[in-house]
Amino acid sequence: MSKQNIPRTLGTVTEALPNTMFRVVIIDENREEKEVLGHLSGKMRLNRIRVLIGDRVELELDQYGGNTNRIVKRL
Repeated sequence: MSKQNIPRTLGTVTEALPNTMFRVVIIDENREEKEVLGHLSGKMRLNRIRVLIGDRVELELDQYGGNTNRIVKRL
């Protein structure tokens, strides 16, 4: 799977966890709220972009259907 085919979605951060992990609520294709884990991408760590509770973020979904996703952008 190339980088351009990775599915992305929007979510809201609800809880900050240790090691730059966050609990994020997203709305799936059935219009149901789903809570997933997300960690900061490398570029966000390098540029020291802060993510706080209540922030809207863009997530790259895990391609293997897991619960850990990558936060790539703060909106």
